[in-house]
Amino acid sequence: MAVAFATGARQGPGGASLGVVSGRRRQGKSFLLQALTEATGGLYFAATEATEAESLRLFTEALTRYTREVVSIPFRDWNDAIAYLFRAFRGRPVPVVIDGFPFLSKVSPTLPSIIQRELGPGGSGGESDARLVLCGSAMSVMGGLLSGNAPLRGRAGLELVVQPFRYRDAAQFWGINDPRLAILVHAIVGGTPAYRYEFTQGDAPEGIADFDPWVIRTVLNPQKPLFREARYLLAEETDIRDPALYHSVLAAIASGNITNGGIANYIGRKSDQITHPLNVLEDSALIAREPDLFRAGRVRYRIVEPLITFYQAVMRRRWAELEIHRAEKAWTSLRQTFLAQVVGPHFEALCRNFAVESGEALYGNFPAEVGSGVVNDPAGRCQIEIDVAALDAEDHGRPRRILSLGEVKWGETMGHHHVERLRRARDLLALKGYDTRETLLACYGGSGFTEELRASAADDRHILLVDPERLYPPLFSVEGGSRSLK
Repeated sequence: MAVAFATGARQGPGGASLGVVSGRRRQGKSFLLQALTEATGGLYFAATEATEAESLRLFTEALTRYTREVVSIPFRDWNDAIAYLFRAFRGRPVPVVIDGFPFLSKVSPTLPSIIQRELGPGGSGGESDARLVLCGSAMSVMGGLLSGNAPLRGRAGLELVVQPFRYRDAAQFWGINDPRLAILVHAIVGGTPAYRYEFTQGDAPEGIADFDPWVIRTVLNPQKPLFREARYLLAEETDIRDPALYHSVLAAIASGNITNGGIANYIGRKSDQITHPLNVLEDSALIAREPDLFRAGRVRYRIVEPLITFYQAVMRRRWAELEIHRAEKAWTSLRQTFLAQVVGPHFEALCRNFAVESGEALYGNFPAEVGSGVVNDPAGRCQIEIDVAALDAEDHGRPRRILSLGEVKWGETMGHHHVERLRRARDLLALKGYDTRETLLACYGGSGFTEELRASAADDRHILLVDPERLYPPLFSVEGGSRSLK
């Protein structure tokens, strides 16, 4: 898509085009855009944290090197620079990439308005063939460029968010062929490409027995870039003015306090006092707000970047020890916390991803919504947690179909009582008006299933069992070896 935008003829009226590329840091945006400009003969300019005057000087030098037309003095301001930029690219579509755009807009807040004016009627972009691409990692800034009443809203012909690798692609990228090891590694580094080589120097665990040593020698090693990366991810967001508050909010979520009230209680604030920090973290794509599928108006929060969860739940608690190279001792005592507070919730998220990606094959229909929720059981005076719920699209006039209800357990062998709990939830939802006649009852077991449950699943097409091997088909043929992390 980006190549077609950068090199293709514009449909409709001629003139310059605008594209916006964003994504969290370390996803490979700069690498891809540099490769694009090299392959197509375009211009790549990487902005840095600098004053407006210095940024203009650096931009002038980049244009001079590219056009080989000497600009006698640096541009007076961005009005001159953007006008010159569009006039310099005529004759064929050429990508012009400005990377690190949030650095420029921070010190020159009028820059988006200047670009908008030059792209509009009578502007210098009218006769230009430039394909201007603005790129940045500050998600709150980049997301705001095209939203609401922002000057550039409606101007972009390309809006591309570079996402991390999906969990199966990440396992391939790391060269891991054991599903349980793939889940453990993904629970720490997620699908961020840069962590594979640049941040670990190519060090990947050789097997499940090497996982603990790998954590100690890479993520918990003060001499490795991964050690402080989670802190930098937060510090790089320009809208975060009180780091201590935001770290506490993230620590609350990593500790299992995933509702507004739970987070507020954990950090000692009132619920209305954390609305703004939650909104900022969401705009920064560091957390996600996920609705409870069975209780209107209820939401839960989830940290999007696994490394931040690992830092908040594990590293931050023993930071002083880790800094003086006592990782082995600290990891021994924190390992169980990692499994409970990091791997368990992360495995749930992977299972929801599995339901999305495999939905049509599993349910015969692609699910309209996949998430989690709580079903109230008044008779039992309890609440039934549904970790993976898949719902069909709403069809007005008909009960909404529930495609699947699922429970997830990482460190517990699943048995009949888990299915019975799901059956109870299914029956309660049927009483509320949902269509549950063909609902699959899914058990997602990180530590497997009892023989009795396997036998029942073989005879009952409404019972679905998903283990790590099924989560990663058919990449893996797991060979023996220790599976001590349960």
